[in-house]
Amino acid sequence: MNKKQFTTEVLEAEKSLYHIAKSILRNDEDCADAMQNAVLHAFEKLHTLQNEMYFKTWLTRILINECHHIIRSRKEQVPYEDYYEAEASVQEEEYSEVFEAVMKLEDNYRIPFVLFYVEGFSIKEICRILKLSQSTVKTRLYRGRKLLKEKLVGAYGYGE
Repeated sequence: MNKKQFTTEVLEAEKSLYHIAKSILRNDEDCADAMQNAVLHAFEKLHTLQNEMYFKTWLTRILINECHHIIRSRKEQVPYEDYYEAEASVQEEEYSEVFEAVMKLEDNYRIPFVLFYVEGFSIKEICRILKLSQSTVKTRLYRGRKLLKEKLVGAYGYGE
């Protein structure tokens, strides 16, 4: 893959990468950092990509790793007051009830849910991205749907 193809593929995946980063980090500045680091890391390691057909899957895995790296480093460095203020400002933004419910799911349910239902990855691709078995991904999607339905009871006509 040459530089021009790389740039084209990254630009095509940009919106998807943002959604994935947002589902993990929730903070726009952190999402931008994660995306930038992921693209830089992917460019540096482009020679390790074995099959260009899986570029987006490969880049998504790198992005998820970068998001988790940011979470780990934030836990080590951020004073509680700053973290509390950042979380409060994020929660002041208005989002739909469905988005809020999805964001309240635990990571192990939220990430496969977003990859499958929002970004349209297949179960096999999610298995490669998250390094999980097919049955585990299917179970997490099922449980994520079930938990989401429970969170939305009463909203949008559920439970009536």
